[in-house]
Amino acid sequence: MLMKAARNGTKDGLEKTKLAMMRKVSFLQKKETAEESDDDAGYLDVMVSEVKHPPPQLSPMPEGLTTQQIIRRHIVGSIVQSERSYVDSLKRILVEYQKPLLEPEARILSDKKVRPIFYRLREILQCHSMFQIALASRVAEWDLSEKIGDLFVASFSKSMVLDVYSDYVNNFTNAMALIKKACISKPAFLEFLKKKQVSSPDRITLYGLMVKPIQRFPQFILLLQDMLKNTPRAHPDRLPLQLALTELETLAERLNEQKRVADQVAEIQQLARSIGDRQLSKLLNSDQRQLILCEVLIETVYGEKGQVLKSKERKVFLLNDTLICANINVKYENHGTDNIINEQRGPPDVSSLVPIGPKYTVKWSAPLLQTQVVEVGQESFQSKDTGKRPNVANVPGKVFLGPPRLYQELEELQHDLYVVENITLLVGTLQGTYQNLNTTVGQDWCLALQRLIHIKDEQIQCANKCRLRLAVPGKPDKSGRPVSFMVVFNTPSPLSKISWVNRLHLAKIAKREENTPGWVFAEDDGKTRHPFWCPLLACRLPIFSSKTQDQKLETALHNPVQCALLAFSAASTSLPQGYLWVASGGDRNHGQVEIFSLNRSMPRMVKSIQMGAPVLCLDHVMEPCPTEEEGEGEAAVKSTARTGNTICVGLQDGNIHVYGTVDTSTQCLLTFSNPDSCPVLCLKHSASFLFAGLGNGKVSVYARKSGEGLWDPESCRLVTVGSGPIRTLLTLENAVWASCANHVTVIQGSSLHTQSFDAHPEPLVSVSHMVRAGGGVWMAFSEGSSIRLFHTETLEHLQEINISTRSTFLSPGQQGSVRVTSLLICQGLLWVGTAQGIIVTLPVPKLEGIPKITGKGMTSLNAHCGPVDFLVVTSSTLSPDMLKRDSVCETADQANGGAGGGEGGERRNELSQESLSQPDCSSPQGEPSKAKGMLLQYRLRSTTQLPGKLLTAEPDQSPCDAPPETPEHSPEDGSIYELSEDPEVWVRGQPPAREGRGKDKVTSAAVFSGGRGFRRLGEETIAANGDPDESTLMVWQLPLTVSP
Repeated sequence: MLMKAARNGTKDGLEKTKLAMMRKVSFLQKKETAEESDDDAGYLDVMVSEVKHPPPQLSPMPEGLTTQQIIRRHIVGSIVQSERSYVDSLKRILVEYQKPLLEPEARILSDKKVRPIFYRLREILQCHSMFQIALASRVAEWDLSEKIGDLFVASFSKSMVLDVYSDYVNNFTNAMALIKKACISKPAFLEFLKKKQVSSPDRITLYGLMVKPIQRFPQFILLLQDMLKNTPRAHPDRLPLQLALTELETLAERLNEQKRVADQVAEIQQLARSIGDRQLSKLLNSDQRQLILCEVLIETVYGEKGQVLKSKERKVFLLNDTLICANINVKYENHGTDNIINEQRGPPDVSSLVPIGPKYTVKWSAPLLQTQVVEVGQESFQSKDTGKRPNVANVPGKVFLGPPRLYQELEELQHDLYVVENITLLVGTLQGTYQNLNTTVGQDWCLALQRLIHIKDEQIQCANKCRLRLAVPGKPDKSGRPVSFMVVFNTPSPLSKISWVNRLHLAKIAKREENTPGWVFAEDDGKTRHPFWCPLLACRLPIFSSKTQDQKLETALHNPVQCALLAFSAASTSLPQGYLWVASGGDRNHGQVEIFSLNRSMPRMVKSIQMGAPVLCLDHVMEPCPTEEEGEGEAAVKSTARTGNTICVGLQDGNIHVYGTVDTSTQCLLTFSNPDSCPVLCLKHSASFLFAGLGNGKVSVYARKSGEGLWDPESCRLVTVGSGPIRTLLTLENAVWASCANHVTVIQGSSLHTQSFDAHPEPLVSVSHMVRAGGGVWMAFSEGSSIRLFHTETLEHLQEINISTRSTFLSPGQQGSVRVTSLLICQGLLWVGTAQGIIVTLPVPKLEGIPKITGKGMTSLNAHCGPVDFLVVTSSTLSPDMLKRDSVCETADQANGGAGGGEGGERRNELSQESLSQPDCSSPQGEPSKAKGMLLQYRLRSTTQLPGKLLTAEPDQSPCDAPPETPEHSPEDGSIYELSEDPEVWVRGQPPAREGRGKDKVTSAAVFSGGRGFRRLGEETIAANGDPDESTLMVWQLPLTVSP
């Protein structure tokens, strides 16, 4: 009966367990004391007898198994082993710690203090004991069924599991505080913990045991991810595994959020108790205060010559409206753990048994909106002499102290280079010949100065990577003028610096009127939420000029182009790098594409492309990778040089235009039409094919030209899907999904074999939008307010959601007319745009599971006046070089200390010599490793300051004719460098580099919505701002995310 209840996974599992107990099943026992039943009402002790229910164990491996079957057996073995170890740890806490503390004859603490420490541990053990029984049954028959996903769904989708784990996680911080207090006030309790740790074979502390429930579900997720990777698509366990991942991820996300909130509250309370300022303490205890980020940073003070005078650890707290810097006061005893060499100095003290938070002394606090991040070379504020160096930026005759000195040296080198260039030009005009006065000498001077500038730029970049410089408001001077002072913190890593800059930027956006609040929940429980939990409206702007307001918005896409000239902090605060293409149409003979630059925090229109017909669809096509057959030979090199990334544009007149994405004039590389000259309603591509959905129910398929990246119009093949128009396409691995009326057809790869299924029961309802996440596809329809979820492999219908019930600001009369006009999935949120201009988001899993919706929906208070015509995500990955600790970083401070001599000068000379050595162009090892253009971001006005052909080089001189030490230009260098003064100038930019194998990947993301007008939704009124008929772009910025 109990095993059947464990497999069932429904809420009546507990009732079945009670029935088993009433029938006197030997392994169940009733509560004996009323005191226990009060705390644990509704739960039963489960004592598993290893005689009747032996632990899970795999049978010997049979012969003839495939590699995947062998791997799956090993993963099952890991699950069994880790679960048994986890259950043993839970039993160990209850038997070795709780039970002795509750014994009357040797009571150290009262029951009222002991029970809260171990709150809900018994119930967690009960859940996993039931799971272990079912796991044993499943493992015993593994070679027959090879299924385990459904067991996880049945065991961990029960509300009881979420309840007991939530209670435990919410109580964890309180439990640690009780242990800490008891250790200080009850020496016998401290001695008890010491003895238990010393006598244990693994020397794990009570804290180490009690933190395991918090870590359990992430461990399960990793194991099931490995299992899913080694499960074939047609395997019966594949869908159950995906559903299990969904359940575990949802559970883990909820527990993580609860733990984060609990830790946030505890950190704020610890800070509030530590400070003496009553007013600040009162503010911290307010419900309006939320902790965004806190970290131990090293404050650094520089001397007159730029050398480090002193540095000290500070705890910096970023709240939603205040920045606080505090001293850390930690008292170490003579025994315990040596924090430097990490060795025991005697018997363990309290800090080694349970984490003890330090006490703080507030050094300064500042309003968030008045605090600025200042990069090297950007100092422009007044300073206050606080015993440290004053800010002397932009003061003639003064030197920059500390890191800013690097910028002064860079400006001096640039000035010298400008002078030498002019001298070289003048020398070239001499009529006579003079010894040691020729253009060759001038060229050498220019080259040397270019290299020194390059080194200095690298040093500045390194100084910015781990150095957070803040302009903090101080007390006004005697005349009442506001005065700011500079604070310099060294962060543990470049990633930490990026995180601080990004969170400071978004915290300020969150204080704007349109974000206070920006979203509401359909079922608001009144709990305080993190300001970054909701997307933040960063800006809104008109899409067209006043002359072209009659254009109808159709679609948009992101053209990712990395701008290497963005400063370190600018890359952390700007929108995802690249350009946004917005397509529209007017009458039958006119359409256009507006191109917006995204290289700053505010989009800016940089180009408009006119078309001969309305633009209905866009598709961004990545440059194809060379195949293994091509290798690294000449054919692959030529192919790469010809194309690059492209954008396909589908028109109402049946034409498809292919545009290059890196040319300054956005050159049209190819134009072709489908055989039937039908309107091109949608475009999608796979690795080898371009699919065009047509208005006559057909899909035209184009292959790539041999040896090129462009499509071959002669290779067109037509696939008939239905009689109605093809409303939308979606590519999935080697197949494409095409919607026609109420059914979807799956077209397989190059064979073009088709398989169809009905997505909606009504024949007159068409599938209008499709988006994919994990193992599922969400679909929206031309009528109605419902969206549906289908499995990507079995095509099974899994879930249906009514959007009208998730929208707070829809009156009963409007709910019947709600229609979905756009869909998007981004960072765990399903964005739904409606015909009413209202945007709703719903939480979905981020992993490989099924993107079922289980959480609460949010409605944006910022809406359009008309339908949401499109939702598009822009995303870019920060360059891995930004996350590296370059060797130049280690010598930056030494370089600050002198004017070219000493270790710093020697290091600069050494780097200069290294950078001068370039491989010969005639190297037999394939393509030479070219020196990439020196991308400076400081007042660079011409390409003459960059590596490449020198001033007097002959026009026909090829790169291979240059001496080995002469760096080369890449084809697009001349236009890229124009970005230095204004990154938003429409120029030819570098395509985004393919992702490397770095440890961390930092992703910047933003969501754009397009529609008519802008309005602010309120509780009673709906306020429209501006022209309700003006096509408007709204931009929601999301926090940077880090993924391995």
